[in-house]
Amino acid sequence: MKRHLAYVLAVAAALSAAVGWAVLRDANTGVSMTAAARAFLATLADEQQATVVLPADSPLRFDWHFIPKDQRKGLQIKHMNGVQRTAALDLLRSALSQAGYDKATRIMSLEGILRELEQGRSGGSIRDPERYYYTLFGEPDERGRWALSIEGHHLSLNFAVAQGRVIASTPTFFAANPHLVREGMPGGVPAGTRVLAEEETLAFQLLDSLTPQQREKAILADKAPRDIRAAGELQSPPYAADGLPFSALNGTQQQLLRQLIAIYARNVPTDLASARLQAVELNGYDRVYFGWAGADRPGVGHYYLIQGPTFMIEFVNVQPDAAGNPASHIHSVWRDPTGDFGVPAQRT
Repeated sequence: MKRHLAYVLAVAAALSAAVGWAVLRDANTGVSMTAAARAFLATLADEQQATVVLPADSPLRFDWHFIPKDQRKGLQIKHMNGVQRTAALDLLRSALSQAGYDKATRIMSLEGILRELEQGRSGGSIRDPERYYYTLFGEPDERGRWALSIEGHHLSLNFAVAQGRVIASTPTFFAANPHLVREGMPGGVPAGTRVLAEEETLAFQLLDSLTPQQREKAILADKAPRDIRAAGELQSPPYAADGLPFSALNGTQQQLLRQLIAIYARNVPTDLASARLQAVELNGYDRVYFGWAGADRPGVGHYYLIQGPTFMIEFVNVQPDAAGNPASHIHSVWRDPTGDFGVPAQRT
């Protein structure tokens, strides 16, 4: 009976994903996430649930990273059956917008390319599109508090929910290797796939539009850093007025920067994205800064930072992809300098 009920719930979750998740999610992501999490748990055996559900106060909730690891907290997609995988993807879908969901699943698919290209190399054995882990902290309940982590190589999604409302959705990390899937690459991903295209092309459009005087303020360093800052740490770097202020941009440039910020904000559902953008507005776009480091053209290492009191975007593309193409390996993140994971930042 328990197994039959689990199967019915999983099928219901799949049908909801097809016709109803988007409507419910956009109305209140916390409610839809809670329902999807409960449906996912109902598909799991007892020993799987013990792996997935950790105490709400477990310090592992803050143990996030995007590097390849031999082991992570939670249950791998690899160890789920078909019904469980469907429910797991429904949970992922409930936590992201359609754009964010498409990016996440394509990032997973890129692991197939890395597995083929890195055969025989150190680390190649853990490249796997199914090596993504689900963890819940606390039992999903509309009246209580719980949290969700979905993580693997190049993807780290972290949410906290209280009384049916999402109170935190950071860090939100997306990456891509290769940045552009080229003809002849193995792994079954269509040539021309470019997971984080807008994040790069809009930034270059903005940079190219700057006058020499604006560039003097925007350029933070001649060389791009090796990676984003504070990777894997509980707190993001503090907000600082570094770079070119929004107020120093003309109307067209301001619109480009707004569009670029929105690309990141809208990886999550409409209600959460709106809250992110409203916080930027309330704190004032005059407190938003754009900074650049490295090359001013694609194919050579480059980096940008966009920050305001309530958000921090970092984008870095300096590494070659697995086939050796230069600057074709992106890391990008949206963080909250007031406190990731719903934990207020402690600044000294």
